[in-house]
Amino acid sequence: MIIYLIGFMGSGKSTFGRRMASRAGWEFADLDSLIENTEGRSVEDIFRDPGEDYFREIEADILRRIPRDHNMVIACGGGTPCFKDNLEYMNSTGVTVYLKHDVATLLHRLSRVKKVRPLIKDMSSEGLENYISKKLAEREVNYNKARLIIDGLKADPGKLMDVILSHPPYNEEHQQ
Repeated sequence: MIIYLIGFMGSGKSTFGRRMASRAGWEFADLDSLIENTEGRSVEDIFRDPGEDYFREIEADILRRIPRDHNMVIACGGGTPCFKDNLEYMNSTGVTVYLKHDVATLLHRLSRVKKVRPLIKDMSSEGLENYISKKLAEREVNYNKARLIIDGLKADPGKLMDVILSHPPYNEEHQQ
């Protein structure tokens, strides 16, 4: 089984995913890291040249090359479910989990790590808040199609794993 964690940048997908995988004895992978390893350069460099369209093609390809024959938790990039029918693919091959946060929480989290986030590193606080508000509104249309939608501040990796394993295959939407 594959569990795909989706949500906005700064929502804690990688940290949460590592904890989930560790508690269950599963593998963990960060999709952006898989892309960087495959391409031999950073996501920032790929976005700069040859650009986002190329990045989204590579992202979709690598997502589909992840082996589905063993248990794994995948932390997806913030835009992954919004392009190339990726969300439909993820919903058909595993369990999608949206780690949901409000704008204020994301602003607080991302303000502390702006320097290591190429996309937002040069934004003012007001610019960052506007960016988060706009992008989150656009992306939530896709995020809300996840099989599970959980409050990112109240989420517990162990409990979530128990819920997923006790109620497969999640053919309907659920909220925790």
